[in-house]
Amino acid sequence: MKKPLIMLLLLALASALPAQNVSGTLHADKEGNTIYKEIYGQFAEHLGSCIYGGLWVGPESTIPNTDGYRKDVLEALKALHVPVLRWPGGCFADEYHWRDGIGPRDQRPSMKNNNWGGTIEDNSFGTHEFLNLCELLGCEPYISGNVGSGTVEELAKWVEYMTSEEGTPMAKLRKENGREKPWHVKYLGVGNESWGCGGNMRPEFYSDLYRRYAVYCRNYDGNRLYKVASGASDYDYNWTRVLMDRVGDGMDGLSLHYYTTPFWGRSRGTAARFSDAEYYWTLGKCLEIEDVIKRHKAIMDERDPKHHVGLLVDEWGTWWDVEPGTNPGHLYQQNALRDAMVAALSLNVFHRHTDRIRMANIAQIVNVLQSMILTDQKDGGHMVLTPTYHVFQMYVPFQDATYLPLDIESEVIKVRHDYDRDIDESRDNGYRSVPLVAASAARTKSGSIVVALTNVSLDKAQDLDIALEGCTPKTVSGRILTAEKATDCNDFEHPDRVSPADFRNAKLKKNILKVNLPAKSIVVLTLE
Repeated sequence: MKKPLIMLLLLALASALPAQNVSGTLHADKEGNTIYKEIYGQFAEHLGSCIYGGLWVGPESTIPNTDGYRKDVLEALKALHVPVLRWPGGCFADEYHWRDGIGPRDQRPSMKNNNWGGTIEDNSFGTHEFLNLCELLGCEPYISGNVGSGTVEELAKWVEYMTSEEGTPMAKLRKENGREKPWHVKYLGVGNESWGCGGNMRPEFYSDLYRRYAVYCRNYDGNRLYKVASGASDYDYNWTRVLMDRVGDGMDGLSLHYYTTPFWGRSRGTAARFSDAEYYWTLGKCLEIEDVIKRHKAIMDERDPKHHVGLLVDEWGTWWDVEPGTNPGHLYQQNALRDAMVAALSLNVFHRHTDRIRMANIAQIVNVLQSMILTDQKDGGHMVLTPTYHVFQMYVPFQDATYLPLDIESEVIKVRHDYDRDIDESRDNGYRSVPLVAASAARTKSGSIVVALTNVSLDKAQDLDIALEGCTPKTVSGRILTAEKATDCNDFEHPDRVSPADFRNAKLKKNILKVNLPAKSIVVLTLE
């Protein structure tokens, strides 16, 4: 194999150079769209120890819990202000039959998780446990319905069970199982990855199937469903085109899945052991989600110019090889500073496209892929907050804030890697562009301005001068997330190796925001 090609000559000399000067302009007088809080959504699948041992240990567990939910995880998630939680999958959703997960827990049938490691599950975490968790977190539930192996009647009755008030057979059954009032359920996914693990369908067939399901999944007693069609995987623009042609505004939303990973079905590399070249390739691949979003949006805009149909990136994030010694089907991976960079850069992209993007759900919430939290069940249980968790916590002020344009003129490097399966040689000569500095800004409901800045350079600081137009703030404060190495991560022995700290290298001078941004750092500032 040829050696990877990376155009990083300036970065190779960075240790001998002073910080690079970067200029920008914040346009506080040119407000954009609301940054929907649902962009900070989460995803919990019956996969590995995401549910069992992650979110749920059961009320009889010796691990401290609240009605079966891990106390430490519950409190950590509350600090993220989780707006929406997707469940039960993922691929698992299209083999999940909801009636197996209701009624007395000791009478529920077990099942084999055929998608993820062949694990035998006892169904002790089902509809009641999930929807009650959403109430505890104060978030919207996003139910992913079984279309692949289920029936229209099955999904229709699940909706009735969850949301009908009284007078229906399913409302009666729910009350017999201990829940008098219905839950509020807004988001309903009609299948998942129907082009693959959700049924291996053609878009034409799925379009007709969606239309049928949408008829019978009804609104009950004031609960209005936001119905989401199973959308494309990253570069499959034809899937979006067919659904927009054949379903159109018969759906409320259309999903999109995009993972930052080099290969499917082969070694993907590890989360915490990688070269500099792999680090920069990862950021290039991550940023390409913006081009993918633009191309799907263009198809949607042509057929839906008034933007009735939302785009939901309801699976995204990094996907690496599992940690040594763990079940390959459980997708347990570490989470390094590099993953935090992917989170920050991706969220910045989503902020720019809220004219169409209504939601995003990182994969996944606990112990799976690019998770917020890692747990074990030893000696009373331990919990670790990942670098990605800290990005989501630092970005909380962006939820439901108003987007403000922020132009940054930064050095841009070109990155290519030969193990990349998705290089389009016709586009930019097969290279991806990676700006060394990325930024996003918004005005919060309280009137303050929040600015996120990311310096992806491994070894070069950046001196920023950002002109402030349309605002005259008096104070600036902030937090920084960085580490000695991009491979650094938190584990049970070192839970705080990568954690936020107060940031003091920002000041206001003659209505210019001046920031010294260290190498490989993420900074969030508040201007008041």
